[in-house]
Amino acid sequence: MNVDEALIVVEQEFLSRELSPIERLVFRASWIGQTYTDIALDSAYGLDYIKEIGSKLWNDLSDALGQRVTKKNLHLVLKQYGQNSTAKSNSRMGQVSPREQIARQDSLSSFPQAEIEFPGRPVPLDSSLYINRPPIEELACYEIHKPGCVLRIKAPRKMGKSSLLNRIMAHATTEGYKTVVLDFQEADTAVFTSINKFLRWFCANVSRQLQLTPKLNDYWDEDLGSKMSCKIYFEGYLLKSINSALVLALNEVNRIFEYPEIAQDFLPMLRAWHEQAVQVETWRKLRLVVVHSTEVYLPLKLTQSPFNIGLPLKVPEFSLEQVQQLAMRYELTWAEGEAGMRRLVPLVEMVGGHPYLLSMAFYQLSGKEMTLEELLQKAQEPTGIYSAHLRSLSVMLQEEPELAAAFKRVISSEGSVFVGEVAIYKLESMGLIHLDGDRAKPSCQLYRVYFRNNLKNPNLIDFRLEELEQENVQLQRLSNLDELTQLANRRYFNQYLKTLWQQVEEIPPLSLILCDVDYFKFYNDAYGHLAGDECLQQIANAIRVCVTHPANVVARYGGEEFAVILPQTDAHTAVNVAEEIRAIVKALEIAHDNPDVDGLPDRFVTVSLGVASIKPGSKSSPEMLIAAADEALYQSKRQGRDRVTLHTENT
Repeated sequence: MNVDEALIVVEQEFLSRELSPIERLVFRASWIGQTYTDIALDSAYGLDYIKEIGSKLWNDLSDALGQRVTKKNLHLVLKQYGQNSTAKSNSRMGQVSPREQIARQDSLSSFPQAEIEFPGRPVPLDSSLYINRPPIEELACYEIHKPGCVLRIKAPRKMGKSSLLNRIMAHATTEGYKTVVLDFQEADTAVFTSINKFLRWFCANVSRQLQLTPKLNDYWDEDLGSKMSCKIYFEGYLLKSINSALVLALNEVNRIFEYPEIAQDFLPMLRAWHEQAVQVETWRKLRLVVVHSTEVYLPLKLTQSPFNIGLPLKVPEFSLEQVQQLAMRYELTWAEGEAGMRRLVPLVEMVGGHPYLLSMAFYQLSGKEMTLEELLQKAQEPTGIYSAHLRSLSVMLQEEPELAAAFKRVISSEGSVFVGEVAIYKLESMGLIHLDGDRAKPSCQLYRVYFRNNLKNPNLIDFRLEELEQENVQLQRLSNLDELTQLANRRYFNQYLKTLWQQVEEIPPLSLILCDVDYFKFYNDAYGHLAGDECLQQIANAIRVCVTHPANVVARYGGEEFAVILPQTDAHTAVNVAEEIRAIVKALEIAHDNPDVDGLPDRFVTVSLGVASIKPGSKSSPEMLIAAADEALYQSKRQGRDRVTLHTENT
């Protein structure tokens, strides 16, 4: 009998009720032999509270069974019950054993198998490919019922944070709560130029998602400051305008880490709001869900940080049983049963329980493009199915030579090794290591083998333009991609632009185009996020058609922003390219006729573009080029949008 079977027996046979999320947590942890101290540390609940829950649960079971049940004799009691009461159990459960009932429930709760999408995006709510990882889903849904709570979800990239968040917010909606999700990756770069601009953007977005008219100017007071104005706006307007709790999810908070001056003001403000809930009734309506990847280390004072309050949920890797569940949902029938589980062991040894890496493998195997044996043989090769993921990690390491050197020590050791507290924190946050006390070892064999072969000299990076052009030709396979548009992502854009600055003698001049989709927020509101995604994909393809030289890079710069890097291209030519992009996007005739919004200048989606050109050198920088293009883009918007503006000194 496993823990899921035991839970069914306890809930349906013994207690005739569902256990609460906290009771399930205590039961599951007790079943695998954890102490109350272990449970308290893992769940962030107090030890006395965990003991109280456990004591009540064992008392309830003792009363139901007529014999003493304790944490220590739990296995024995259930084993004896299974031996002595099989007939009675089968009769009360309709002649279905616990194992059979779990299988039946899994079948009933699964959804019709639609065409399987390429992994990388959050798993849809109605998808059978989402694997529950008890007890985090139960704990999260339980926690948001608490007034003024803070729920913190953290994990490295592609571990399933967004998929979990979507389910938490769906649960909140069914409970009648108002929900708002802000993804900081969707914010324009200009939003982060000051705390005042950032907080006004923050308040305006929350207002619109609550379908409330933004009234920033009625509450904003320069003498009080932007943080106090933001607080007054929430307390005096937003929270008082709704009749239910508000679950506010802040996704990709790590984007703020890139702007320390913003982070040092905004993050302590969140903590202060949480503390207000103890004293002020209005703030009890607010429940915060903070979601972040932890690749960036940002030191904050303990009394100011929102990362040491509330309930922390660290999204775990899949267990072998969960890996088997996922394989079966990809219709890989060879993974069924004990023999199938044994076949999966080498894959788990190669990639661990990483959801994205496993989904990539099962996606390829479900398409019968290769066998499991072939996949395992080629997994760590530079052209294998994991090339884009491995390369993105490689770029992160190359950006921090000291971190790369620390990781090289980890993969060079057959055992575990200590490489310093900060390096351990960052490497674990990236998902590259597992900890054995204060010592590190590679989290999976894939990383050990790949980086042993490709991280031979972490301090040496070859920046020759010829090699960069070859890399761009193979961008689909070898570089960082934005999953939605299949363009280069922001990280690759930054890295490539910095690299070009090394080639002062070879590539003058250098031009940059920044492109923004006009009124895209209104388009999303009118047609929905799926239509918005499709719109962005069409525009990405249109830009790709206009930019064909191997050394040029087209990137998704932000939510609805795109960027084009044009080495060896003067301003006149860059403007012509931008005009071609503007015209071809308009020719797509993507309908944008929103009757709820007055004053839209065109019936179709259009774009505004800013162009800047510069000669790299010691007196210039990538940041100067970006700022110039951004200023030109701002002028295009201010002058009516659907136009191209070239940056000049007088712009």
